[in-house]
Amino acid sequence: MPRIFSGIQPSGELHIGNWLGAVQNWVNLQHSYETLICVVDLHAITGKYDHESLAQRTREMAVGLLAAGIDPEHAILFVQSHVPEHAELQWLLNTVTPLGELERMTQFKDKAQRFESVPAGLLNYPILMAADILLYRADLVPVGEDQIQHLELTREIARKWNAEFGRGGAFFPEPQPILTEAKRITGLDGQAKMSKSLGNTIGLLDTPDEIWQKLRPAKTDPARVTRRDPGNPEVCNIYHLHKYFSPPETVALVAENCRGAKWGCLDCKRVLADNMIAALKPIRERAFELQEQPDRLEEILGDGALTARRMAGETMREVRLRMGLLAAPSAMSSRAQRGLDS
Repeated sequence: MPRIFSGIQPSGELHIGNWLGAVQNWVNLQHSYETLICVVDLHAITGKYDHESLAQRTREMAVGLLAAGIDPEHAILFVQSHVPEHAELQWLLNTVTPLGELERMTQFKDKAQRFESVPAGLLNYPILMAADILLYRADLVPVGEDQIQHLELTREIARKWNAEFGRGGAFFPEPQPILTEAKRITGLDGQAKMSKSLGNTIGLLDTPDEIWQKLRPAKTDPARVTRRDPGNPEVCNIYHLHKYFSPPETVALVAENCRGAKWGCLDCKRVLADNMIAALKPIRERAFELQEQPDRLEEILGDGALTARRMAGETMREVRLRMGLLAAPSAMSSRAQRGLDS
């Protein structure tokens, strides 16, 4: 069965942009592929962050993924920092990654402008991403369009490492992308990509009242100044959200009533809110059950990390051997294995 790897930063609770843009796809893929889903907390510390809330946000993200349908019976769910081989492989891949390739990354150039002193971790971020994927020798990576450049670099790093240490073969596969159908979800401001930091999201675990209070002021077609003004649904973000949460006949009715000024924007939003609340209700219920069982969450993440470490260990033993590193003494390896099994 082909293997896929994907990761998500621990921003706290999942929002509908995460869910539509990535998580729904993972939930479907886990039944057809050997699937690893990682909460990438090491990626989250490459810039300024709230270290006091990081652990809690990591737990919340794991709860959200499970509530949204990631099934530990079909997918390996774990936290990145619980598998130290990620950081080890990143360091080793540093030796074959050209500096110029890192400096030309679009995301690095964009994010570097926000810093007075750019941290090295921001530059090396794509190498850690490559290590995440190559550590499990994944064949496929579900990504959005904004990560395609990083995945291209991962393939380049795999080629360079294979050429240097592959012994005439391709130890690391060159992973291919699986693009999600919902590539970019616009936020409630109608402009930027949905992002928790911008405050333009709806959380998967928001209450019905919270959903309505966030949708009510959301931006719509700017040409509709009054209820009597006809609108163009194609430029209205609320209409596009209907396509994800409302049945086709409702989507058609929304378009007709918008163009004919038969509904005001609040009418349209109220219907969307009702359908969104109904769609998210099962996720909220599963999340609350998990929140009441913290030991169950710890067990799932522990089992996931153990499985991931065993897979990562197999890769790293071969990587160290091919790169000429001295093998650890057998007594040390036995003690380490006992610790891993305990």
